Amino acid sequence: MRRGGVSVLAASPTMVGAVTVLIVIVAVFLAYNANTGLPFVPTYRVTAELPNANTLVPGNEVRIGGVRVGMVEEIEPVAHEDGTVSASMDLKLDKDVEPLPVDSTLIVRSRSALGLKYLEINEGTSEQGFAPGAVIPLAAATPEPVEIDQIFNTFDEPTRDAIQENLVEFGNALAGRGPALNEALGELPEALELLEPVMRNLASPSTRLERFVQALSATAAEVAPVAEVQAQLFVDLDTTFAAFARVARPFIQETISESPPTLDVANRTLPEIRPFLAHSEALFTELGPGVQTLRETSPTLADALEAGVPALRTAPALNRELAPTAEALQRFNDNGDVRSGLTRLHETVDIFGPAVRFIAPAQTVCNYGTLLVRNLASAFSQGGNGGTWQQVTVFEPPEGPNSEGTYSAEPADGGGDIENFLHYNPYPNTASPGQRRECEAGNEPYQTGQQVIGNVPGNQGTSTADQLPGQG
Repeated sequence: MRRGGVSVLAASPTMVGAVTVLIVIVAVFLAYNANTGLPFVPTYRVTAELPNANTLVPGNEVRIGGVRVGMVEEIEPVAHEDGTVSASMDLKLDKDVEPLPVDSTLIVRSRSALGLKYLEINEGTSEQGFAPGAVIPLAAATPEPVEIDQIFNTFDEPTRDAIQENLVEFGNALAGRGPALNEALGELPEALELLEPVMRNLASPSTRLERFVQALSATAAEVAPVAEVQAQLFVDLDTTFAAFARVARPFIQETISESPPTLDVANRTLPEIRPFLAHSEALFTELGPGVQTLRETSPTLADALEAGVPALRTAPALNRELAPTAEALQRFNDNGDVRSGLTRLHETVDIFGPAVRFIAPAQTVCNYGTLLVRNLASAFSQGGNGGTWQQVTVFEPPEGPNSEGTYSAEPADGGGDIENFLHYNPYPNTASPGQRRECEAGNEPYQTGQQVIGNVPGNQGTSTADQLPGQG
């Protein structure tokens, strides 16, 4: 409203003051509520869970990529069934952040060294996002933050003393070396250009440098207890290398010079001799048991070789007779009568074979044939001018029923004034097929007070008279 070209508002000091106070009140209200968001501005609200609020307070900023995108509206503790406690905070974010990807992560960071904190969100790449009012799970609160006080706590008194000592020693190392340092700094750019690909390879995950450092740490921990032994090793190595130094020229030098052509020849020849080496390995593997047995048989082989030398000297004469002997055997083989006789001999051997296999152990095991001939010879070897005679010992048969001296109705089995028991073994065991391996004839024990007909109980062994050691 204007009166005579002058505004009524401007003409009234009271109205001007009232409008000014109103503007100041609105400005103060907006400034006071700026930290909690401007009124009538749409927001995107979600709830986040953290293992520890880490001195966060309502009103702290929420940032993405270092840019403020909202604020922490409220913080509450949450008790879990396993007894642990975490923090739940309501976040009021700008509308243009919506929707926040579900694979996003959270971390509490320090805003200053005085303890002021903010919540940083690292946006994920998922196409799915959290709806308004959703809860960001506790698993998204990674990685574990490192607080400034934790860093300061690493500098305890021993660490400070060590740092002080290092600074003193570094000062001693650099003192008076200005020109050398200048020259080193002048060469440093070229060295860094060469160092760049090396550091790139070391930083590559495929290099696995972290695992190498861990293994090196474990190795150092194992070597520490034997440090004195290692020191002595270096002393001994110094002695060894001093000895090498005396023969370095020309011997070691020539060895190093000739090694490359030698390796070239080996590379060409080793594939060709590989079958030979494989066959040699198989040969020596098969020879192994024989070589082990040779240790025990070598004395016998030595005796055989000593006895064989005279025989080998007469071998030429034997060899000269082998040809006519072979020719004679060939003529003998071609004779029809001989073949007929051999056929009949084979038939005879087939007939007598079972009997021979049964009778042979009586001699080969028990030596009974030799004993029979010896006893027969001794029976007729004693005598006088009028002839020879046999020695006979007469035993009176026991008296009683069914005595061996008279007719009997059954084998004697006791009775009478004298114990009368029959002992008779018509087929003693001689280690023949189907029999127990023993030489029973002549070795039977006399079983007192009982009747024994047939083989006596127990094994009587294979030892008889006139056997050689180990026979039987």
